[in-house]
Amino acid sequence: MEPLSRVTAATVDVLDALLEHPDGCWGLLAIKRSGRPAGTVYPVLDRLERAGWITSEWERDDERPGPRRRYYRLTGDGAVQAARTVGEFRARAASRRTNAAPALRPGFAS
Repeated sequence: MEPLSRVTAATVDVLDALLEHPDGCWGLLAIKRSGRPAGTVYPVLDRLERAGWITSEWERDDERPGPRRRYYRLTGDGAVQAARTVGEFRARAASRRTNAAPALRPGFAS
């Protein structure tokens, strides 16, 4: 498993969607859960798979109507790293919000 070269808010949102569904998450569900567009989610899933964080396979259920789904699952190491990455990213974001200078409201002097 390779480390990710960059971790964006979109990456964290997709990782969070995958963590919510340890038995597998298909692309459209990842899009819905992350709140990100398909043009953002699918490249993130591709990067995660190339890095070895997730595996994917096509649905085998021929009885379900509609197009086949591609299921994505975190690997064992990927799940550990995903949880760590999501936690660290959120901690940094919270720290930035806490350490930011308070914005002055119009009409108030410092």
